[in-house]
Amino acid sequence: MLNAKPSIDKLRWIMTQLRDPSTGCPWDLKQSFSSITAHTLEEAYEVVDAIEQNDFVELNKELGDLLFQVIFYSQLGQEQQLFDFDSVVASICEKLIRRHPHVFGDADLKNDSQIKANWENEKAKERQHKNKQENLSVLADIPKNMPALSQAAKIQKRCSHVGFDWDNKADVFAKIEEEVLEVKDELEAEHINPDALGEELGDLMFAVVNLCRHAKQDPETLLRQANQKFTKRFHGVEAQVQQSERDFSQHSLEELEQYWQKVKAQEKLS
Repeated sequence: MLNAKPSIDKLRWIMTQLRDPSTGCPWDLKQSFSSITAHTLEEAYEVVDAIEQNDFVELNKELGDLLFQVIFYSQLGQEQQLFDFDSVVASICEKLIRRHPHVFGDADLKNDSQIKANWENEKAKERQHKNKQENLSVLADIPKNMPALSQAAKIQKRCSHVGFDWDNKADVFAKIEEEVLEVKDELEAEHINPDALGEELGDLMFAVVNLCRHAKQDPETLLRQANQKFTKRFHGVEAQVQQSERDFSQHSLEELEQYWQKVKAQEKLS
């Protein structure tokens, strides 16, 4: 198997060798489900980063790293007689077929909204079956360790599916304006209450996420892109500071703002 052509079977064999109690890798042998979760998140983010950078050579490698995480969990499951790789594959195959009745069945779903509604209905049935409770919360099973922006969007999406949502973007925007005024009131208070201010800022961010969702935009992606844009522009400011042969502390805010505007102007020309 060591000299076999690359395949999922070869990868699974490599995993068994790494976990062999007698001859395996000491690091791999020490790992558990919980100990490798941080690596899984890191690999997923690296996949996304490669895509956003249009680096498809790196994407090829990162997808392999992410696949290895699945193989690792499957090996741990097999060792503990919980599940194995074949059952993982069987589970996703069954789920995809069931959630796409318009492709694999006779359902007539004509547009995106109908397809998404069916998808959410199927997920709700899965949650109901999993918990075996008649009054299961609509918000059940939303991962608590999701990035906060993604978690907020998922909470709002679940609520929207049962009709608890604004009718239009204007109402959503009005809610943002309301939250901005409440933040402003806290900031202008004679004695600022940090807890109250933090709560209002959180409400404002939650409302902005709602606007992103109504605009059919992913807030996590948008903020990541904004971070990247700011970083790129700030690098341009740093380059101008270096060219001036003066330190940041020797520049006024007005000078730095001029550098910033110069970077933005250059972007429009490129």
